[in-house]
Amino acid sequence: QVQLVESGGGLVQAGGSLRLSCAATGGTFSNYVLGWFRQDPGKDREYIAAIDGASIGTYLNDLVKGRFTISRDNAENMVYLQMNSLKPEDTAVYYCAAGRDGYDFDYWGPGTQVTVSS
Repeated sequence: QVQLVESGGGLVQAGGSLRLSCAATGGTFSNYVLGWFRQDPGKDREYIAAIDGASIGTYLNDLVKGRFTISRDNAENMVYLQMNSLKPEDTAVYYCAAGRDGYDFDYWGPGTQVTVSS
């Protein structure tokens, strides 16, 4: 069983940056693919980024390529989402998730709100 807790969300102006963090407890952290998702009320959940256990393979949604970076620290059981050049359309609740592959995620954090003002 893996427990995840996100932090680092907040209010930022368009063009600004935020770094989201996700702390994991339980399980063997390096065995899991870690992903970031986001959802704005009334919209579908979006799969934003993912990183494999060894940080060899990463995925970034085309919506955020060139602006967001995903990384992880297996020694600290942490995964990060660095978000630069933020846009108002990036406003959403951001969720961290863990799974055995990049398709099915079994464990989810409660989410952290990111609001980008224009």
